[in-house]
Amino acid sequence: MNDIFSILAEPVARLGATTVTLGQMLGFIAVLFVTLLVALVVALWRAAKARAVAATEAADHARDTEARMAGILQSQAEMQGRLGAVAEVFGARQAELTQSIGQRLDAMTGRLGQTMSEQTRSTHESLAKLQERLAVIDTAQTNIQSLAGQVVQLQAILSNKQTRGAFGQSRMEAIVADGLPHGAYEFQATLSNGSRPDCLVKMPNDTPSLVVDAKFPLEAWNAIRAAEGEAAQKLAAQAFRRDVEIHIRDIADKYLISGETQDTAFMFVPSESVFAEIHENFEAIVQRAHRARIVIVSPSLLMLSIQVIQAILKDARMREQAHLIQGEVVRLMEDVSRLDERVRKLQNHFGQASRDIDDILVSSSKVTKRGQKIEALEFGAAHPEGEDPQRGAAAKIETVRAADSKTGQLRLRVVEETE
Repeated sequence: MNDIFSILAEPVARLGATTVTLGQMLGFIAVLFVTLLVALVVALWRAAKARAVAATEAADHARDTEARMAGILQSQAEMQGRLGAVAEVFGARQAELTQSIGQRLDAMTGRLGQTMSEQTRSTHESLAKLQERLAVIDTAQTNIQSLAGQVVQLQAILSNKQTRGAFGQSRMEAIVADGLPHGAYEFQATLSNGSRPDCLVKMPNDTPSLVVDAKFPLEAWNAIRAAEGEAAQKLAAQAFRRDVEIHIRDIADKYLISGETQDTAFMFVPSESVFAEIHENFEAIVQRAHRARIVIVSPSLLMLSIQVIQAILKDARMREQAHLIQGEVVRLMEDVSRLDERVRKLQNHFGQASRDIDDILVSSSKVTKRGQKIEALEFGAAHPEGEDPQRGAAAKIETVRAADSKTGQLRLRVVEETE
């Protein structure tokens, strides 16, 4: 026994300053077991009570459910009847809806078919127009290819010095030939000093001719365009300025002959862009040309100058033919006088004819009135001279046509009325 107590008194754990023995531990476990057992018994009792209450509630709920089921069955029967009626109504409505939908589908199908046919026709027309436009595009592409070939040929022409000079010459000749009449100009004419300018425009009134030169130094200009770098461009600009000044001096020395040519000559530049570049960046060349009495002209300025010369030539020809024009004007005035005399005679004839027509209309009006009186069988009684016909007695003959009911013949009744 003492051994048991000693075993129970042995410490088994330490909690801070408190030492827990084996006996205390066993006592604590026993108390805990009893507490758990009591709690289990209470829980079983409560569960049994809850099951009883639940059973009671389930019975009440079952009774309520049976009552509700009966009501539901009754409502279901009523609902079935209503559903039958609704089904019949829905069947009728469905048939009407099906018929309406069928009709609308037929109409829609017809419209859709018509729309599809119109769309197909429109598509065919659009495709036809597209084919026509593609044909036009093919033609334009062919023209563009041909133009590209011509541009390549033009580039090949301009790459050669002789052909490039011929190009400027041909352009100048085209402008002059289009603006002046034949005989007012001469290409490659020979002057008294043996030089041959590109074009010689003959001025009126035996005045000296105007010289047009088309040999512009385009090689130096192309060198400026092809130069790369500031130094190269500067050298090319100096070479271009030198070549143009030499060409201006040559024109002044060869083509400005006193008494044979005008004291001013044209230097033709076959490009508007080159002309604008010269006036913008080479002002010294322009001033040098002005001092040498050389005018630098572009195609548009040459065309304008040719038009002015054409107007001068026309004015000169008109002055030469002034006496002929005056004679023609005199004869024209004589013709106008004769025409005026004949128009006046014709006007008198028309006046007489108008008066004759008025007399004829008066006579025809009288004849018409007499015919109307004869048709109405109305004759006015003869009145003595000085007597007023409105106050005298007037006899009227009234013809009455009536169909006899027995004979069917017409009878006449003469009624005399006096005022």
